[in-house]
Amino acid sequence: MTEQSPNKKAYSDQRLNHVMQVYSITAKIFHWSVVALFAYGIFKQVEGDVRQLEDKSLLYAEVVFASLFLAVLALRFIYMSKTHTSALPPETPKLKRQAARLVHLGMYASLASIAITGLAIAGLFVFGFKSGLIIDFVIELHGVVVTASYWLIAIHIIAAIYHRFLGDGVWTAMVPFWKENLKTRRN
Repeated sequence: MTEQSPNKKAYSDQRLNHVMQVYSITAKIFHWSVVALFAYGIFKQVEGDVRQLEDKSLLYAEVVFASLFLAVLALRFIYMSKTHTSALPPETPKLKRQAARLVHLGMYASLASIAITGLAIAGLFVFGFKSGLIIDFVIELHGVVVTASYWLIAIHIIAAIYHRFLGDGVWTAMVPFWKENLKTRRN
């Protein structure tokens, strides 16, 4: 291992301090809770015919799950908005910062929309709209926001992996494994 110049070492130490301060344990718990809830939602999703919701216990479970997911997502958004800034290095170009912000906001919007449209489907079903144009439209909208969330999450994961290989601390700010060694990173 070669010695770093004092300026590079100071930058590296400063960057490490920035990363270590960016995301609290609460932020990480919120992040990974949303990931776990989303994965569970994919696993347990109602497939095909909405008439499965005639089973009152399934309908109730879907409403409770969507409400819980929406609440956790909203709390995470509020918490992160009030307490944290981006993990991107200070020297990140403005366009990349804006793209990251757009993807994050898009994920929040699409994930919230999944829960909201799911609750709308349940509500329509309860009020007798078991078929027809209105419920078909909401079901289609639900599918569109699910697809949008898959794309945005894929972009988010690809960007995180890119930053892991870049070694700029973004990965280490939120992911609890495959940590970067920022102190020895060359600039």
